[in-house]
Amino acid sequence: MNRYPSWLNALILLVLLVGALYAVPNLFGESPAVQVSPGKAGAKLDEAALARVREALSKGGVNADEVFLEPSGIKARLRDTDAQLKAKDLLQKELGETYVVALNLLSNSPRWMGGINAKPMYLGLDLRGGVHFLLEVDMKTAITKALDSMAAGIRTGLRGEEQARSSGISREGASVLVRFHDGASREKAQAIVERGFPDLTLRREERAGDPVLVGTLRPEAQKRIQDFAIQQNLATLRNRVNELGVAEPIVQQSGADRIVVQLPGVQDTAKAKDILGRTATLEVRMVDEEHADPSSLAAAAAGQVPLGDELVYDRGQVPYLLKRTVVLTGDRISDAQPGVDSQTNEAAVHINLDGTGARIFQQVTRENVGKRMAMILIEKGRAEVVTAPVIRSEIGGGRVQISGRMSTTEATDTALLLRAGALAAPMEIVEERTVGPSLGADNIRRGFQAMWIGFCLIALFMMIYYSGFGVISVVSLAINLMLLVALLSVIQATLTLPGIAAIALTLGMAIDANVLINERVREELRDGITPQAAISAGYERAWATILDSNITTLIAGVALLIFGSGPVRGFAVVHCLGIITSMFSAVAVSRAMVNLVFGRRRKLERLPIGNVNWQHKAVPAR
Repeated sequence: MNRYPSWLNALILLVLLVGALYAVPNLFGESPAVQVSPGKAGAKLDEAALARVREALSKGGVNADEVFLEPSGIKARLRDTDAQLKAKDLLQKELGETYVVALNLLSNSPRWMGGINAKPMYLGLDLRGGVHFLLEVDMKTAITKALDSMAAGIRTGLRGEEQARSSGISREGASVLVRFHDGASREKAQAIVERGFPDLTLRREERAGDPVLVGTLRPEAQKRIQDFAIQQNLATLRNRVNELGVAEPIVQQSGADRIVVQLPGVQDTAKAKDILGRTATLEVRMVDEEHADPSSLAAAAAGQVPLGDELVYDRGQVPYLLKRTVVLTGDRISDAQPGVDSQTNEAAVHINLDGTGARIFQQVTRENVGKRMAMILIEKGRAEVVTAPVIRSEIGGGRVQISGRMSTTEATDTALLLRAGALAAPMEIVEERTVGPSLGADNIRRGFQAMWIGFCLIALFMMIYYSGFGVISVVSLAINLMLLVALLSVIQATLTLPGIAAIALTLGMAIDANVLINERVREELRDGITPQAAISAGYERAWATILDSNITTLIAGVALLIFGSGPVRGFAVVHCLGIITSMFSAVAVSRAMVNLVFGRRRKLERLPIGNVNWQHKAVPAR
């Protein structure tokens, strides 16, 4: 009567084995390590880099338990934190600024488990320690900068048109105002502006007796500018966080105008603020063609730099002798986007300059056809050549294209570098938290201590009150905990204090289903039906109540997941997954165990389910 088909028992057993496999890595603990990752485009992670790391550690007298290469970087497992700090200093000195050397923690689980993605859960800042920033992007300033750039572009565009000459161009609030002496000039200028600036909505007005053209940004253009500001600031922050040497930083968008930055293991808040808020500049200079030969470059590398020149390297450590005179600065670049060269169909980067920048660029390119022009990114006093193309012809209109043997990825990265020289809009730190590593360890200890105490109290009550069925309920509860941990590990969720609270809540709620089933079985026994029939009826009639209660709770959890943020979403993820695993373990797994223990007994006189006075009597069919 109470038997599962063999295939269903096998399926449940397979789920439990897979769950155990993916939950086990969380039991091995972690060991200190260092992680080496590329810091610049020219850096490569290969066997040669791995050999350099091993050689540097060996020469420095640091005995690493394991040094291996992964897609995310080269990792060296060490025995204690003293060796970890020593190894970081050695590798940073040996590898220089081409690579980023960061402190990290590695799981002690076997390497083959990592090959099947069986990894432990990540620990949040409140458990591991570090700093958390919530930054708000000033979207009003981003819109203002875009309008100022458009005003300068309109000024340049109308300057060469005699019949559309304006008497003044200015920005007032969220609008661009173009004044004219007569209506004919305004009508001619409107056609030019509409063609050159499709993001503006134009309307005609009369102010102080003068015809005026008022331009306001279209809603879709405002949204695009705001999205661009967020994405550019994200790219800039990610580049800057690399300098902190953080192994697993989190830099992600939160809402429409906020960015979350989490730096595990970083305790120097002042340094983190300095890195995140620092500005960078972009400069355009001419390459010194007279000293571009290999011998001159070698002499410059040896310290013999020609007068008026400067030696600057690109991302691949290729040297360039550049003239010190700055042709153009990054303040004149309004946008840079990856694209395609229309003539060669190759990947390219398209740059837009403002009005002044376009005029300067046109003059310089006209006077230097056939020569190379270098674009340099300067940050923290360190200059780096991004690209040095040859000027093929005079370039006007403020639209510049950089191309030449670039892949799509390289074009995207170059565009990001050109845009990410500085923040697109100012940001303000609206929330700041610092958690020390000792406090994080104490949070872990207290959180898991509370969870295990709760589990033991529940187990004790169930075994006393429901006897043998209580033992089965406790085993299914333990399986529920194992499956929940396995799911969180598979999706690589970040465990935080709210997550631990959600696990504890899940344990308390999961046992409710077993209580409902056990009480229903006892009720059927009191009605006088046989034990086998009571088991079957108890599970079947309790299922509807269990399903209803869990669905309503799941709806609340999904609402928290959709509308919540930060710790609330972390709680909701664990809560929703816990509901799913509890329904499976409390119904399917516990029923399978009951079937295996009692289902094959034809003559079952009583059930170990607490004190129940059972006397068999004929019961009419329901």
